[in-house]
Amino acid sequence: MSDSYETYLNSKAWPFEEARRLLKRTGGKLPDKGHVLFETGYGPSGLPHIGTFGEVARTAMVQHAFAQLSDIPSRLICFSDDLDGMRRVPDNVPNADMLSQHLKKPLTQVPDPFGEHESFGHHNNARLRAFLDAFGFDYEFVSASEMYRSGQFDTTLLRILENYEAVINVVLPELGEERRKTYSPFLPICTKTGRVLEVPIVETRPASGTVIYRDEDGTLTETPVTGGHCKLQWRADWAMRWAALDVDYEMSGKDLMTSVQLSSRICKIIGGRPPEGFNYELFLDENGERISKSRGNGLTIDEWLRYASPESLQLFMFQKPRKAKRLYFDVIPKAVDEYLSHLAAFSDQALADRLNNPVWHIHHGEPPVEDVPISFSILLNLVSASNSEDRNVLWGFIRRYLPDATADVHPILDSLVDRAIAYYHDFVKPAKNYRLPTETEAKALRALSDALGDLPTDSDAATLQNTVFAVGKEHGFDNLRSWFQTLYEILLGQSQGPRMGSFIALYGIAETRALIARVLAGEDLAS
Repeated sequence: MSDSYETYLNSKAWPFEEARRLLKRTGGKLPDKGHVLFETGYGPSGLPHIGTFGEVARTAMVQHAFAQLSDIPSRLICFSDDLDGMRRVPDNVPNADMLSQHLKKPLTQVPDPFGEHESFGHHNNARLRAFLDAFGFDYEFVSASEMYRSGQFDTTLLRILENYEAVINVVLPELGEERRKTYSPFLPICTKTGRVLEVPIVETRPASGTVIYRDEDGTLTETPVTGGHCKLQWRADWAMRWAALDVDYEMSGKDLMTSVQLSSRICKIIGGRPPEGFNYELFLDENGERISKSRGNGLTIDEWLRYASPESLQLFMFQKPRKAKRLYFDVIPKAVDEYLSHLAAFSDQALADRLNNPVWHIHHGEPPVEDVPISFSILLNLVSASNSEDRNVLWGFIRRYLPDATADVHPILDSLVDRAIAYYHDFVKPAKNYRLPTETEAKALRALSDALGDLPTDSDAATLQNTVFAVGKEHGFDNLRSWFQTLYEILLGQSQGPRMGSFIALYGIAETRALIARVLAGEDLAS
């Protein structure tokens, strides 16, 4: 056993902890199906959101960690529950009146409100696939509609029918009194209306593979449970899918812990083996409420990528997956800068530390080699202080600070420039709140300007930072934190800000002194 394998085997990074459980499940032997199967699930009742992406990203991280521990081949499937009936019209899509006419129909039978695809289900599936493809995930897309209708689930559906009483007895204790009276794992799809029906099953006929149900119009109807004529209630559906596909690993949110337990029991009843799992915490919006596809609260995938890099999003998914986190616009700058910090540290780390570094998992062990000398937060403040949203102007400041810097040499930095402009325009600029200095603060600002004027124009960030410190101390700011807050509020219009030495080095001594002069002249920096 090599030293590197031992390091992989003993890594405390959570993807490796999960991979070790999966290795134990296999006993180190090749499964009969010839691979280990990872699954992620998606309900296309609304537009895909970041939570959906997070499940795929995290599962892919576990899959990659598993590949370091074993030569057993693996597959990752993204399963779309697109035969599910549309229960409500999402708040964030057009043509709501049209959609309301198709409630309860399978999502792949509901017209696309955007007019772009065969159905609403196909539209949402396409949106998800396009995003996953853009990230380069190695996955296979699987549609519930296709699996049910093609007969690939038929054998396992018949096992559910043969064990009907045992299956419903798992679920019934979890239901309210009224729901128990009508519950069935099978949801017939009405041949008259096309709707997925939650109706009582009057009789089961395992010998013929059919059930008899009372239709919405009161008539008794016999229908096969196979061939897409019925869909399973989701707990039974989950169990059926695990058994039919022989799934080895699937994550889910903490809100589904009870459902995981019930589905696992059903899976065993029909002869399957429940997968290994991982319960992650949910994402919350700005108000601390759970994000939802149908409500459209929280961040969309496209919104994050307008303001930040894909890698920063994957970092957000990697960090503390068992802790609930706010997923809103204000988390983006921190995520970007933390990614850059981890990337900068990687090259000097030993293997054990690299395995604990998120960029190893984000980039599957091969992160890019690039020195990104300017943080995202500094770029945001550069946009603010320069009063320019022109990328060429910003690159002018960058080149003066780093004469050899180009977009080709620093592609990550170049991408951050555009995203900093977008983030500043949409979130920072509208929240700016400049204030005028007090008499004491004005004296300190004059002294700072004079001190900066005495320095060489090419002074480094450390020298500039020390100068700012010294002026603050000389003018009675015993708590230097309040001195820096004063600078942020007066010069940048915000309560928090960058390391001032780094900011001045980038923005320029002359430009910083000009900014101070405008303030001392009583000029409104917000204009």
